[in-house]
Amino acid sequence: MADSSAAPGGPDRGLPSAGRGAAEVPVTRSPASLLLICCLVSFACFLGSYLRIPVVPLYAAGLGATTAEVGAINAAFMLMAGLLAIPAGLVSDRVGRRTVVLGGLLIIAASSFLLYLSATPTAMIAVYLIFGIGLAAFSPAMMSYVADIAPPARLGRAYGMYTIAANVAMMLGPAAGGLLGTMLGLRAVFLVSGALTLLMVIVAGTCLPAAAARSGPQPGLRAACAELGRNRRFRACLLVTFGGCFGFGVFMTFLPLHLVALGMDAGHVGLVFAAQALANALSRIPFGRLSDRVAERSRLVAGGLCGLAAALALTGVCTGLPGMFACAALLGVSMGVAFTALAAMIADIVPRELRGMAMGGYNSCIYLGMAASATTLGAFMAVHGFTNGFLAAGAATLVVTVLFEGLCRRARVHPVP
Repeated sequence: MADSSAAPGGPDRGLPSAGRGAAEVPVTRSPASLLLICCLVSFACFLGSYLRIPVVPLYAAGLGATTAEVGAINAAFMLMAGLLAIPAGLVSDRVGRRTVVLGGLLIIAASSFLLYLSATPTAMIAVYLIFGIGLAAFSPAMMSYVADIAPPARLGRAYGMYTIAANVAMMLGPAAGGLLGTMLGLRAVFLVSGALTLLMVIVAGTCLPAAAARSGPQPGLRAACAELGRNRRFRACLLVTFGGCFGFGVFMTFLPLHLVALGMDAGHVGLVFAAQALANALSRIPFGRLSDRVAERSRLVAGGLCGLAAALALTGVCTGLPGMFACAALLGVSMGVAFTALAAMIADIVPRELRGMAMGGYNSCIYLGMAASATTLGAFMAVHGFTNGFLAAGAATLVVTVLFEGLCRRARVHPVP
């Protein structure tokens, strides 16, 4: 946490420099302490959710779900989160980040307990719709909270710290979920997930200060959308977020089934997911620092997404466990490079009073991109196989990356929206 206190004047002087958004958070703790709490809450929330990653597809298949239905389960929460993330972000701009974070955590915990009671693929789809509501509330509000407490010159490092916590959870979650599923049974994993997330409601409610009430008139939904829509660089960020997560969604949704088809088990699935998350996490801090120093964060975004495209294509053609580890590591580093820079870029280019809504748009594109891949490529893989599906995902990611770089170049030449 030394980075947070390394700003001139120390952490307490660094906090007000974040501007209007940061001023909403009462300075009852240092920025370093608040960031640590945010990291802890994010870690536990994503750990609980990612415990379910290797379990849900296998549990659903045990209930008779087809490949397309497994895709529909994941698409359900992604679609709901994608539709609600923008209004949830706007709500966090109005009523404060903590209120929305707490509501999201409660809903996520409830979804885990409801999964334990689910007995059909249809019921699991319904529960994942509820899960999507919780994620739509939690993610934009928490990301905006981090931006509110971070000095502008250190946004990349703050998001590096925050996302490394999430990605360590993503590393441990699938491995622990696979192990717990083997030891305790698949359904028991849902109870562990729910209890852990419920604990974070207490932590966040106790340790995160509530935002001060905003004064003055606030822009309506239509006016706020219009202002963000005129920002060319923000539009480019949304496009590449959608495209990158379209590809990443294939990895997260169908890798378990792909590995099982190659003769591997749930333990192998968890280890490959862990390799991806470890590489992702280790790349966040150094590339977060780099994103604070480069003139154009968009170059890091484009480079990372090119690596993601290559990793997806290679995942489709690899057949052995060592090759899968290498593909997962390449994918993890690529995601760490691209999305650390992307989150900082968005926080930096939008007005602070619209930061929650902007992060809602960012998260919306994450979920909608993953939902689109789960639905379209689920049906595609059912006919053409996993190899062709991963190759198609890599090609789509590359096309969107080229479009993103072109849009950013145009925005640099014509900077007025």
